[in-house]
Amino acid sequence: MMWELSGNSEPSQHFPGHDLVVTGLVVSPDASQLCTGSRDNTICKWDIETGECLCRTAISRNLVTHLCWVPGEPYFIQTSEDKLIRMWDSRKLQVAHTFPGKQHIQTYCDVSQDGRYCISSSNGFAGEGCEATLWDLRQTRNRVREYKGHFQTIASCIFLPKGLGLTPVIATSSHDCMVKIWNQDTGACLTTLCLEGSGPLASLAVCDSSTLLCASFNSGIHLLRINNAKGLELQEVAKF
Repeated sequence: MMWELSGNSEPSQHFPGHDLVVTGLVVSPDASQLCTGSRDNTICKWDIETGECLCRTAISRNLVTHLCWVPGEPYFIQTSEDKLIRMWDSRKLQVAHTFPGKQHIQTYCDVSQDGRYCISSSNGFAGEGCEATLWDLRQTRNRVREYKGHFQTIASCIFLPKGLGLTPVIATSSHDCMVKIWNQDTGACLTTLCLEGSGPLASLAVCDSSTLLCASFNSGIHLLRINNAKGLELQEVAKF
């Protein structure tokens, strides 16, 4: 369903058609189309204005975990429980490229604002798996590097804005109650924040160049601030 942020509490549009849980969705950059993935092993493309399903593609034994659009392109990235990352062409709703397989379920993906890189995250436990992976979306489309240091499943991984005045950085949140910020180019962990008692950390979202939101299983939504005054630090400033 879709809501207007400044409207009433009723949904402004419905998108019925999947047979099981919807596990991923992404809106096109021009806000004209919506693509969704479900545990019914299908991906659908919808007209946002009318709610009409424009195309439906079956994906055998490929359980969608997340979708993310490539800026400025007709492509979106999909992670899945079959341990693969795929690039889809939204025009015909066909797979345009499949990246080399990983050893663990891929839980999340994000694409850099310049459209050059994708990052995906892995499930795992006791430090086995539990890594984020940077992929080149240009001609080679190879794996660039991995970011290791979490001890349980990484549930979310995002590129951070460049307004921090640093080299490019990414952030990850994990079921180990930790949020980490990494140097994108070297793979070094720059800072770690442990949100004790939060339970698994489910997702991250950027508010602005120095503020993040982190959703947790047990303690609501945490507002985090990135401070670069005396070296990079991550601090919790509020909780909802």
